[in-house]
Amino acid sequence: MTKNKTTETEVDVFDFIESYVDNEQKKADSHKLIELMREWSGFQPKMWGSTIIGFGNYHYKYTSGHEGDAPLLGFSPRKTQFSLYIYSKTDKSDELLKDFGKFKMGKSCIYIKKLDDIDISILKKLCIETIKYLNEHHECSCRS
Repeated sequence: MTKNKTTETEVDVFDFIESYVDNEQKKADSHKLIELMREWSGFQPKMWGSTIIGFGNYHYKYTSGHEGDAPLLGFSPRKTQFSLYIYSKTDKSDELLKDFGKFKMGKSCIYIKKLDDIDISILKKLCIETIKYLNEHHECSCRS
């Protein structure tokens, strides 16, 4: 069984932003995302792996037997765009994406260039829908 690379670390989130993010707008957007996701999730930001800022956690287990932990919500301020780890494949999430704004969809994450490109009220609804989904389907820190 392979070990998960994306695990919670002790790296300071704000030190990471200052050292990794080289664009002032992206730094400001990162701080805003931290503020919003902290409020919506009820959890403090933690580093997951080397570049993901996550909030809370849940435990997953695939039918293959592979299992691990992941953040309830998270994002990574990548060089060209943000990766948002806020999506659960539900009918409601898919409906919300129609009015979300300018983004690209990956397999399990949403890519945006900046916060001004999206509707923050829809972002909140997507985050809440994801927490609800994870709470219903996984062992989740959102239950405490």
